[in-house]
Amino acid sequence: MPVPRRRGAGRRRRREAVLGASPAPRGGSADDDRPLRVLTGIVLDASPHLLVLHAEGREQRLPLTPATKVWRGGPGGLAALRPGREAIVREAADGLGADRIWVDVRRVSGTILTRGRDTVEVDMGPHRGRVHVLLPPQALGRVLVRHPRLEPGYLFDAICVRSPGGPQAVRPGTSQPGYRADDLAAPPPTAPVPDALHGTATWFDAGQDAEEARSGWGTRGGAESRIGGAAYPAVDAEDEAGGCADAPAGCVPLPFLSLGSELAVRNECTGRTGVVPVVECGCAAALFCDRCVECGTSPRGRVVELTPAAFVGLGGELEAGCFNTVVRHGAPDEDGLGR
Repeated sequence: MPVPRRRGAGRRRRREAVLGASPAPRGGSADDDRPLRVLTGIVLDASPHLLVLHAEGREQRLPLTPATKVWRGGPGGLAALRPGREAIVREAADGLGADRIWVDVRRVSGTILTRGRDTVEVDMGPHRGRVHVLLPPQALGRVLVRHPRLEPGYLFDAICVRSPGGPQAVRPGTSQPGYRADDLAAPPPTAPVPDALHGTATWFDAGQDAEEARSGWGTRGGAESRIGGAAYPAVDAEDEAGGCADAPAGCVPLPFLSLGSELAVRNECTGRTGVVPVVECGCAAALFCDRCVECGTSPRGRVVELTPAAFVGLGGELEAGCFNTVVRHGAPDEDGLGR
C-alpha cells in the first residue's frame, strides 16, 4: 500500500515565512543538555578503527574505539558492519568517534490483523500501511512474554531487524496493552489539556519523506537543538492541518496541532532537549495507553513518536524502545526544558 507523501516540510517553510522561525530552546548551553550528532546512512566499509558511511549525500568517516557498541538484533561487533547495510550512528559526546551503532534496525507497532505460524500481519496506521513481521523461534518466546495475545484486534509492538523476508522481530518494544485496539477509553471531552505533556516518547520507522522534512534544520540559529522529526498523536483533521479523520482520541488529552508545528522534547532520563517538527500524524501511537519505565515510571500514554535520528540524538536507545519525556508545543518556554 503506497504511503502518502508527508507535507510537514512545506508547511513549516510557509509558516516560518509568515511568522519567522521559532526560537531554539534557551538555557541548554551545557553540552550535556544538547542533542548528540547522529548520522543515518549505508555502510561502505569498516575496519577495527574506522567506519565509512554514505550519509547526508557524501562519504563520512567516523573513528571506532573499544568503547563503540554495535547492535544488530543484539550486541554485535565488526562483523555486523557489512557494506550495504543501513546504520544509525550516534557520535560520542566529545565528538571523538562513534558511541553507538544500530544496524538494520526496524520497528513495527500497530494492530494485529492476522496470525500465522511464524508471522503476524500488522496494520501500522493509514500513513504506514500493513506489514508481515517474521517471528523466528529464537525471538517468539521473548515476544510472547510481553505480548501474550498475538490475536487479531490486539496491539503489537516489536523491535526488528531488516531481513530478505521482511522485518524480523528480535524483542518486544513494549508490554502489550491488555485491551483490544477498538476498546481504548478516551478521556472525557472536558478533561483539561496541559501545556506540558508528560508521558512516553517512542520511535518509528521514518521513511525518506520524513527524513527530508528535517533538511535545513542544521543551517539556522540554534542548529544544535533542532533534530529529526516527530509523529504526533493529535494532528488536527480539519482543513489542511494534515490529520486523519478517523484517528483515535488516545487515552490522554492532547492539544490539536498541524503538520509543521514544533515540539520541544526533553528526555527525562538523560536531560537532553531538542526541537522537532511534526512530520506525520501518529495514529498508531494514540492506541497505546502504556508507560515507559526507563527511568522511573512515566504517566500513561505515548505523547510523541520520534524519527530514529531524533530519538537517538536525545540519548534514547533504539532497542529499549522508549524514554520518559516532557513535551511542549509551540515556541519553547523560558528555559526550554519543559519542566
